[in-house]
Amino acid sequence: MKITLALEEFAMLLLGIFVFSRLDFAWWWFLVLFFTPDFGMLGYLFNYKIGALIYNVFHHKGLAISIWFLGFYLQNEVFQLIGVILFSHAAFDRILGYGLKYEKGFKFTHLGEIGN
Repeated sequence: MKITLALEEFAMLLLGIFVFSRLDFAWWWFLVLFFTPDFGMLGYLFNYKIGALIYNVFHHKGLAISIWFLGFYLQNEVFQLIGVILFSHAAFDRILGYGLKYEKGFKFTHLGEIGN
């Protein structure tokens, strides 16, 4: 099942790359911004509850899609860029087994415990 989920996430990553290619930004923007959602991990400097909340906001595909659609509706490519970066990064993280976090700690995710 893990391979099936990873393949599904890989397809979503490819979709994100395709959608980015339709935007009017140089490719280096994708590479530079790709890991910015990981700044959400800074919430763990406070405690597990805040860390999980902030991390999950930065890695929630539904929010990413909503931001992209808002940009599409408003014809604002910056919002579309933000949405596609969040979406693509979340797919990449899930390929690696990093899911949305529980409040118990960073290694406890909806995909299972990291490292097991």
